[in-house]
Amino acid sequence: MTVPDLSETASRGAALFGPNCSECHGANAGGTAEGPPLVHIYYEPGHHADFSFHIAVRQGTRQHHWEFGDMDPVPGLSDQEVNEIVCYVRELQYANDIFTDPAGLAACQT
Repeated sequence: MTVPDLSETASRGAALFGPNCSECHGANAGGTAEGPPLVHIYYEPGHHADFSFHIAVRQGTRQHHWEFGDMDPVPGLSDQEVNEIVCYVRELQYANDIFTDPAGLAACQT
């Protein structure tokens, strides 16, 4: 897993990812026995758009693609904070060739 030099937005997202997401999705979004890796082709921007992450955080999501069970909502994060987490995940994905079109980094442009 390549961890790039992060933008300011992605750095804030990384700080939020740790306490809110890493228990299930692992350090650097690499996955755990509790949840899937987000640095994976399933979660590239063309398959799971940025708003999909927002919906999953707000409402939770049913199990799909993997056998980890449903994801519960993650309370306490603002839309801006979720966007920063999405930026972090997108920068990790981009650095690891999950996608190559820089348009996929749109969450980092705010």
